[in-house]
Amino acid sequence: MPIDAFDQTKAALLALGGQRVWSLMVTLFGDLVHAEGSAIDGPVLSDIMTGMDIRPEAVRVALHRLRNDGWIVSTKFGRTRRHSLTTSGRLETLKASARIYANPTAHDPAWQLALLEDPADVTREDMTKHGFALLQPRVYLGSTSARPPDGALTLSGGEAPAWLRQQIAPQMLEAEYKALLPHLQMAEQSLARGMIDPLQTAILRCLIVHNWRRIVLRHPTLPPALLPDNWAGHKCHTLVNSLLVRFPRPPLIHMPPT
Repeated sequence: MPIDAFDQTKAALLALGGQRVWSLMVTLFGDLVHAEGSAIDGPVLSDIMTGMDIRPEAVRVALHRLRNDGWIVSTKFGRTRRHSLTTSGRLETLKASARIYANPTAHDPAWQLALLEDPADVTREDMTKHGFALLQPRVYLGSTSARPPDGALTLSGGEAPAWLRQQIAPQMLEAEYKALLPHLQMAEQSLARGMIDPLQTAILRCLIVHNWRRIVLRHPTLPPALLPDNWAGHKCHTLVNSLLVRFPRPPLIHMPPT
């Protein structure tokens, strides 16, 4: 592996923007210390954040915010602070993880159309949480596992025409996925034959998961039958899964309290 392959990959993922420190830290804890009883020592956390070009002052502010929000708890062991998710933080993390780490090939192939009696009864945001994407006022599409609100008329879908699939793609954040895709492809190619150390692995995973999480949690999960064949979101999902399998969670992060 070229000596700068990791640094180039890291810089490219950081350049995508939206890297608020507290949000990066939520991703980091969710990926590396989500198991009950697991924690991360302050010096290790500092090394990871420094590796992502984040200043110590910004790390302290982010930790303070997450403690105040009830997301993490910090405990002193001698001279070292040890940080872990709270019970509520862990529950929220596990809820999001079902989407973030989903198998890209495990999709509900069937879909349904839901027609609302009155579009004012249920907001678009609520329908998104239910797993539905807006087609037009009152009309939503979702997988058969999505639960429509009470009173909605539902119809099973057959083969979706190309115009419908193209119409749905933009609200599935296609532009954001297209921006992420080349960076994931670069990571896969530049790191294909190289070895990276545990610290670099923690940084790489955090940046991959963070950029993926920022997109995938903002739209419902739709079956492939409702999306264009070349949808960038599916390509990103496949690459994220491949990279996380290739670079598993480093053992140095999993340090339960003694």
